[in-house]
Amino acid sequence: MAFYHVPFCHYQQKKKKKKKKEKKTDEKVIVNGVLPETPTLIAQTNGHTAATTPAQSIEDSDSGKETDFKNIETPEQKEGAFSNFRISPNTIKLLQARGISYLFDIQTQTFNSVYEGKDVIGQARTGTGKTLAFAIPLIEKLQNDPDDKKRGRAPKILCLAPTRELAIQVSKDFKDMTKKLSVTCFYGGSSYNPQLDAIRSGIDILVGTPGRIKDHLQNNKLDLSQLKHVVLDEVDQMLDMGFAEQVEEILSASYQKDSETNPQTLLFSATCPSWVYDVAKRYMRPTYEHVDLIGKKTQKAATTVEHLAIACHWSQRAAVIGDVVQVYSGSHGRTIVFCETKKDANELSMNASIKQSSQSLHGDIPQKQREITLKGFRSGTFEVLVATNVAARGLDIPEVDLVVQCSPPKDVESYIHRSGRTGRAGRTGVCICFYQRKEEDQLRYVEQKAGITFKRVGVPTANDIIKSSSKDAVRFLDSVPPQAIEYFRVSATKLIEERGAVEALSAALAHISGATALEQRSLLNSDTGYTTMTMNCSQELQNIGSAWRGLKEQLGEEIDNMIRGMTFLKGKMGVCFDVPADKVKEYQDAWQDGRRWQLSIATELPELEEKPRMGGDRGYGRSFGGQGGGRGFRNGGGGGGNWRGGGSHKRSFSSAFDY
Repeated sequence: MAFYHVPFCHYQQKKKKKKKKEKKTDEKVIVNGVLPETPTLIAQTNGHTAATTPAQSIEDSDSGKETDFKNIETPEQKEGAFSNFRISPNTIKLLQARGISYLFDIQTQTFNSVYEGKDVIGQARTGTGKTLAFAIPLIEKLQNDPDDKKRGRAPKILCLAPTRELAIQVSKDFKDMTKKLSVTCFYGGSSYNPQLDAIRSGIDILVGTPGRIKDHLQNNKLDLSQLKHVVLDEVDQMLDMGFAEQVEEILSASYQKDSETNPQTLLFSATCPSWVYDVAKRYMRPTYEHVDLIGKKTQKAATTVEHLAIACHWSQRAAVIGDVVQVYSGSHGRTIVFCETKKDANELSMNASIKQSSQSLHGDIPQKQREITLKGFRSGTFEVLVATNVAARGLDIPEVDLVVQCSPPKDVESYIHRSGRTGRAGRTGVCICFYQRKEEDQLRYVEQKAGITFKRVGVPTANDIIKSSSKDAVRFLDSVPPQAIEYFRVSATKLIEERGAVEALSAALAHISGATALEQRSLLNSDTGYTTMTMNCSQELQNIGSAWRGLKEQLGEEIDNMIRGMTFLKGKMGVCFDVPADKVKEYQDAWQDGRRWQLSIATELPELEEKPRMGGDRGYGRSFGGQGGGRGFRNGGGGGGNWRGGGSHKRSFSSAFDY
């Protein structure tokens, strides 16, 4: 009998195909001990696990009776009950088939106004269900319309979206909600012929991007004179991307100045800058309703997302992103990494630091391939999507565990929408923003405008990575078919006899996980080869010199050349600093804790005292070079910091992240 070697990854892929639609029930990695709002089992990155999932029923301590949690409704569920709204039984069945059992806030607040034909501006945080907020009432309204469904009929609903991906997603949402109405999606990069065939057949609901809709209008192929409802989805982004003139040209086909016969107009977005209201004045009736679920609340980003920030120089960023994905999402979760340029997305998606399967998504990828990529990400064919901003708006990708932003975005709205790809529909999520020291002001600006507070955290430690990798490895064992196991029994038995069961299995798990060689990194700035230590003091320090003296008393004067980046702990009750990883044991052996000073290895980034801004970070600003001050003016000279090499330094992939 011939035996063919089949790579282990083949079994993983085979298993994935079988379980594409399988719901995730495994442990979810949540950092820093923050418990999600919904009951779930979590594992902190420091390895401490806390089970918070209640059983489906518990026994009342007094009565001995069981309480069924399934029958307990939250106020949101009661308010959003389908029976409160004019929703047909058929639509309810279609909603339930998608796992939707009640309407969310933005949907309950806008349903009646949209159904009754009022103009509405709907503003709610990303991931709260804005698409269905207009789709459900419009479908219910149109399904009751007695108009003939004749061939060649003009569309009654037009929904414009800024990107092809969002248009496709909105179109799918409409199609999932109705079997009676014809739903068509027009966007650039696709063939004209199927779209012309759809026009000839007749359209009830048309979703599309402004460019392609405008093309059909200019060619006299599309009739928009019969529109009854117009939706501008993500209206701020649409106008911000330069579609204002195209949108006006499209709307002029069915709008007349100050006419009561104009279509019902609906504007939906997560952010509403002042110029959105200028659009409202131009196309909406003066009696339009503004449903604002954010209002004067300071936090504009999703409340179900935990926002973390990691300081990291561009030269280390690719490797650190790989560690972050492993610890916060693992090989069985979904991660979206946002880059600023197409080149960055391509290179990072192919970087060996990301051990999970990954693909890139950006504007240069042909439309057909983009659709295949998104479908693969949704179904779990690969775990990491590396994208430019094209994927940040409106895409309903379920169960995204982690969002990584390679640098603070240039505008706050971009951060809000990118971070909103996780923590959707009531689930919790994590968004991690990488930054360089010179970008701290930009990070603070995002905090101020988005109304959030970044928790500064260090890079995942070697211990974090090993624990996460070992969990993945154990899960991978489940994907090996029984018939394959039989071929390895003899070798396994021999290995157990030689090395012992625990040692043999431990070595196998280490090899499967790829965690056989791990680099120690600084928690302060992610530099490799350094360990972060803390030295606590029994009283508040007046100056950093006291800490230096305390160290030199026990470790000698030469410690001067070994310590980097000494910083006050919050409240000045100690200091934090980096030492070479190979010196840690030597210092621990030589050190004796006393009443005043206690030295230890930091297992996570402690809270630090903020430093006053004094220009560039350990350098002289971006214009003059140096590691801290910036990459320099072309091949500029060296500023401060620990730069190795000069203008001739060969840039690696990660340099693309220094913006």
